[in-house]
Amino acid sequence: MRFFGLKTCDTCRKALKALADREVEVIDVRADGVSDADRAAMVAAFGEAVINKRSTTWRGLSEVEQSLDLDTLLKKHPTLLKRPVIEDNGVWHQGWTAEVQTALEVK
Repeated sequence: MRFFGLKTCDTCRKALKALADREVEVIDVRADGVSDADRAAMVAAFGEAVINKRSTTWRGLSEVEQSLDLDTLLKKHPTLLKRPVIEDNGVWHQGWTAEVQTALEVK
């Protein structure tokens, strides 16, 4: 299982705590970045929803930057990623909703 998030994100910390009994590779999107292949997979899996348009980072972008394609946006500003994003055996999950927790069989 791979976990894409931020160390400073409360939701990410909560999710990681719930996944403590699993082997999880944690990728801090700010410190570690996101590979081209992973970005492409996230965009394919979530489309426009991959971007957190309520974030401070998003609100600070110019209209020109906001109009860039999703891959370019995430490459330049990885903290725009709506998180956490979890890849488990090739299946991508986004957020820490009840549906994600059920899918990952978190108790």
